[in-house]
Amino acid sequence: MEFNPTELAEKEVYKLLSGSVVPRPIAWVSTISEEGVLNLAPYSFFTVASRNPPMLCISVGPGVGEREGTVKDTLTNIRSQKQFVINVVKSSLGNEMQKSSENLPSNVDEFEAAGLTPIDSSVVKPKRVKEAPIQMECELEQIVPLGSDHLIIGKMVRYHIEEDYYLGNYKINLEKLQPLGRLAGNFSENKEFFKLPR
Repeated sequence: MEFNPTELAEKEVYKLLSGSVVPRPIAWVSTISEEGVLNLAPYSFFTVASRNPPMLCISVGPGVGEREGTVKDTLTNIRSQKQFVINVVKSSLGNEMQKSSENLPSNVDEFEAAGLTPIDSSVVKPKRVKEAPIQMECELEQIVPLGSDHLIIGKMVRYHIEEDYYLGNYKINLEKLQPLGRLAGNFSENKEFFKLPR
């Protein structure tokens, strides 16, 4: 079968992409508004953008459902404050992450709604998720409008990891971390690892 994306609806193309580019890591992004309201939301269009200097990127789309046509709080807050934190989601935090993805009003603190603990960052204003074993503080490098979405690139200025998840020599214990991955409409647990060739 062959598809011409220009002949498909946006949702149809999205289904093809999100079902093919899998599993995707999840950036659990914490930001803060001008009024000081804490915000937390997951994004699976996420990857490393540069190793030197270390930069990460997320793609933020428009609001959906009852918030269709609106700008997501994450994008608004990053534009305003120029800072954010990427927290890594371990599988056991899946329900809390899902709760933080709900379409809540802008004045609602998603940390509180999801039953999570905000802790101070070392450099940036947005809080870190205490329960997340890895947190990366970022300062905004640039925002690139791309079609319907916005590519946000941030420079990592601090890296935090719980000691139990650190193997030494700058290596992560992925077997313990079991990071949550995003599939089309589902999630995956990364817990079985192997080297090639088998």
